[in-house]
Amino acid sequence: MLKLLLKSYIVILFALIIVVQGIAQEEAASESKFNISGSVDTYFRTNLNGPNDSEEYGIVAPATSFANLPGFSLGMANVIGTFSGEKGGVVADLVFGPRGSDAVFASPLYSNSGQIINQMYAYWDVSENVTLTMGNFNTFLGYEVISPTANFNYSTSYMFSYGPFSHTGLKLDVSSESGFSFMAALLNPTDITEFNLSSDYFFGAQLGYGGFYLNGLFGKDYSQVDLTGGLDVTEKFYLGVNATITDTGDDTGFSGVALYAQLQTSDAFKIGARYEFFNDKNTVFDFAETNASDFTLSGNYSIGNLTIIPEIRIDTNSEDVFLDNDGAASSSLASFVLAFTYGF
Repeated sequence: MLKLLLKSYIVILFALIIVVQGIAQEEAASESKFNISGSVDTYFRTNLNGPNDSEEYGIVAPATSFANLPGFSLGMANVIGTFSGEKGGVVADLVFGPRGSDAVFASPLYSNSGQIINQMYAYWDVSENVTLTMGNFNTFLGYEVISPTANFNYSTSYMFSYGPFSHTGLKLDVSSESGFSFMAALLNPTDITEFNLSSDYFFGAQLGYGGFYLNGLFGKDYSQVDLTGGLDVTEKFYLGVNATITDTGDDTGFSGVALYAQLQTSDAFKIGARYEFFNDKNTVFDFAETNASDFTLSGNYSIGNLTIIPEIRIDTNSEDVFLDNDGAASSSLASFVLAFTYGF
């Protein structure tokens, strides 16, 4: 009888354990969240005072990233999978298409699929205000980003295009109730995202307050200080700024400043302009030094998740780096872009 009673208690105990485990798993599952987001973009681009026949003249476009292909062109398909739990999570950000290839230009270094990884990292929420992240993540420098749905202008600035785009390493983010934020990072050399090709490492830092961020990136033969920010001047008028200075050694580097102004004229439409002045010291062009500027006027017409962006852009350079309609060297280029972007 005692043995039978003991067996009954054991069976009941195991049953309770199974029930408790099931409840705990359900609670853990409810605390974890899986989400898929991303974007798709495509565009049409034509030069207004320069040739569009790339077979004869090559691609005539500003020396900036993305939106430089002639005619009807593809941007990228971007798919982001995130899984977040109670104390951390992971992000896998995949890109396909010309814009995606340009974004991860330094890959693959080792893996055959490195060219589709825009970001891939894991993070630990140490506390409510402290997060530790390791992996490959988009840069913390600059005003503009890779995803076209997060930029107002479809074409990108010189400062963004000269980089960096992404980092691989370990970073610590700290926020406070007073509005200050701080980030410190140990990173592979800039844009080397799959593994470290050398024994060199970069140090990154960011200090933020009130929508403005002071950024720094320092390593062997490289230093960059960058300021970004913006504020709502009125309920419908926004003003943003980006300034950067970079030294890449051997009397090379770049610097620039850009202002961004955006006005909401209706619930569905905004108009905005970017003016940028940029100095290049023997970094891209074969000249010792060039000064460039771009004035970009863009409209944003939103239909649900779809944004239609008509854009006029005028680039000027201190050297004849463009071609005119006759194929002769020119110091200026005007272009028109019509882009469709969709975020989900």
